[in-house]
Amino acid sequence: MEELHIIGKKAKVASGQLAHLNTDEKNQILIGVAALLEERSESILKANRSDLEQAHELGLKGAIVDRLMLNRERITSMAEGLQAVVQLEDPIGEIEEMRKRPNGLLIGKKRVPLGVVGVIYESRPNVTADVAGLCIKTGNVCILRGGKEAFHSNSAIVEIFHEAINRCGLDTGMVQLVKNTSRESAVAMMKLNAYLDILIPRGGSGLIQAVVQNSTVPVIETGVGNCHVYVDEDADLEKAVSIVFNAKTHRPGVCNAAESLLVHRSVAEKVIPAIGKSLLKEGVEIRGDEVTCSLIPEAIPAVEEDWGMEYLDLVISSRVVASVQEAVEHINRYGTMHSESIVTENYSHAQYFLDRVDAAAVYVNASTRFTDGFEFGYGAEIGISTQKLHARGPMGLKELTTCKYVIYGNGQIRN
Repeated sequence: MEELHIIGKKAKVASGQLAHLNTDEKNQILIGVAALLEERSESILKANRSDLEQAHELGLKGAIVDRLMLNRERITSMAEGLQAVVQLEDPIGEIEEMRKRPNGLLIGKKRVPLGVVGVIYESRPNVTADVAGLCIKTGNVCILRGGKEAFHSNSAIVEIFHEAINRCGLDTGMVQLVKNTSRESAVAMMKLNAYLDILIPRGGSGLIQAVVQNSTVPVIETGVGNCHVYVDEDADLEKAVSIVFNAKTHRPGVCNAAESLLVHRSVAEKVIPAIGKSLLKEGVEIRGDEVTCSLIPEAIPAVEEDWGMEYLDLVISSRVVASVQEAVEHINRYGTMHSESIVTENYSHAQYFLDRVDAAAVYVNASTRFTDGFEFGYGAEIGISTQKLHARGPMGLKELTTCKYVIYGNGQIRN
């Protein structure tokens, strides 16, 4: 696809400039973007309204519209995220270690940019600002391929990045948006080895699996979140109700929202009706096992597919288990290695859960909604990695770098 080759060539040229900017120069771009986001909020909202109107015409609703929608608060949040990134320490150029070998060689590891980062994503225009901001701070050029449903919003945000970059007298090729939003452009991007150093998908399971299975560019798998909250036999009831309610209803359309509730059988008669009452008030559909349905008349019977489902909506599955061990077994079988939480006052059970659950983020007595770059102190994130190489969990600045060895000699030759 010709557009992608043109973009790729521009990216490689810009990479040579961006990788060698100092921290102050990179920060000046981000400060400029943050200011322009606030100044041009009305133009961004106008573009977003076009996307929302198109979404309505296409019959889109629920979580996807929530992810798509911008308002002044969300634009301010994007600007604040960039300002937070400015305040973070720049990892580029950091020498992680330096050791002297018996032959006199000094061998060190230095943090460097990945190069050109490609991101294929859906719905959420804030991803555009988050990704571009983190990439600039880490000296990485980014090629962004958003979904057609957010095209006008994404374009407006990228234009602001270009204006800020231009004001600094730098190459706007360091942030580029693929204008072709067809399936063919996504497939072509998966094969763009000549220009991309890494590809990151952000979206539903269909998109992520398509990229993982078809890309010839190295991929960091992100985002699918079948997240659980397990209410232990030694849980505080008030904490349990509050945590489950927040994890499910705060923003049901995001990947760190809880999709599954597990409750120990010894407290089921007390816990499930209390949690059910709070969720039903918010319009949550509960799909439960036999015990859940007996305790919540409004619940509907769950089927096998419910245990592994990422609903991204006001729906939750509920199951009663006999022990913390059974809860962990259930999570490791059906979970997506994203975010899992236990509600308990029992230290041994908490430690067992932390040790045995295989996930990027594991919580004790807290909502899964905290798995987020901003909440973890990274300013923003490029995604939540659910794999184990090369990054795991919220991907901040350091996760967008790699290392190279630097070796200082004094004429040494190998015998």
